[in-house]
Amino acid sequence: MLIRNETVDDIPEIRAVVTEAMTMLAQSTGTEAQIIDRLREDKALALSLVAEDDGKVVGYLAVSQALVGAQDSWGLIGPLAVLPSRHGQGIGSTLIAETIRRLRMTFQGAVLVGDPRYYGRFGFRAYPELGVGAIPPEFVQALTFGVAEPRGEVIHHPAFGLKQHG
Repeated sequence: MLIRNETVDDIPEIRAVVTEAMTMLAQSTGTEAQIIDRLREDKALALSLVAEDDGKVVGYLAVSQALVGAQDSWGLIGPLAVLPSRHGQGIGSTLIAETIRRLRMTFQGAVLVGDPRYYGRFGFRAYPELGVGAIPPEFVQALTFGVAEPRGEVIHHPAFGLKQHG
């Protein structure tokens, strides 16, 4: 399996992987592929990684820049998607590990909304003063790269339909 930056030729496969993967999640809005398209159109993707196996895209991970309160230079991870037929094969974990490695070079930390049991193994954790709207605080998690504790509301790119950034 190869983890690499997306190319323009990957876009249809990325849409398909994200759409299929998100149908498995109760919290899915069904707009995740459109969110990625909008981030791409606005040149707001700090990272756009694909997991390729035998020439096919089997996983995808997006990172866009976010603010945490007044702190900038946070990488917002999401969506992360793996083809349902490939779950349990370490594809998502490999994408997350590579993303963290790359983000450490240019961001002060990473933030996401997700399952604490899954993301906790990568060092993500909830912080008492970190939030995203009405989302339960245990699902709003961050991984700092040697900076102070994150405090405040996570402000996303407008493509997410939440608080606006930029």
